[in-house]
Amino acid sequence: MLLDVHDCQLVLVDYQPRLMPAIAEGDQVLARAQLLARMAQLMKVPTFGTEQNPGKLGELDPSLRSLCSKVLPKMAFDACADGLVDLVRAPAAPGGNARSLPKHLQKPAPTPRNTVVIAGVEAHVCLLQTVLGLIEQEIDVWVVTDACGSRNPRDRDAAFDRLAGNGAELVSAEMVAFEWLGSADHPKFREALALIK
Repeated sequence: MLLDVHDCQLVLVDYQPRLMPAIAEGDQVLARAQLLARMAQLMKVPTFGTEQNPGKLGELDPSLRSLCSKVLPKMAFDACADGLVDLVRAPAAPGGNARSLPKHLQKPAPTPRNTVVIAGVEAHVCLLQTVLGLIEQEIDVWVVTDACGSRNPRDRDAAFDRLAGNGAELVSAEMVAFEWLGSADHPKFREALALIK
């Protein structure tokens, strides 16, 4: 099974300035998250961010925040408890329909997207609990492992084992990018390749 770009949303969990310096290989983790966010923007994939206790840990990294259509502040480790499910289940804005138009001239309502591509920190706390919460809501979840981190790599790896055992797909940022493109003939291929390289 491959990702369908038209069924995907991207969620970026808690890449916050007071937390990132403590994350193992934090610079690389953040760079992969930036790649995901730029690819999502290029491919018109809705993107959301979360911020754990922003009063203490700061806002989402500005390079990611600017690419998110909405950022959800939260106190719960599972972002679903603070409204993430409502965000990812909301249908996209129809764009351009006028209620006064006859039905045959109106654009069809957008189909809700049911796949969440997700990455974040800490992998064994907020990311893990959020993914398990999304899976409980019967949302397909794909975890981008190279854009995830924890202070201790063993905690991160234990989280990946548990997530895979609970039905999450584990992928890399480049897997996501090339599956969203689907073909070297895609009109955005050269722009995407520039982001990847």
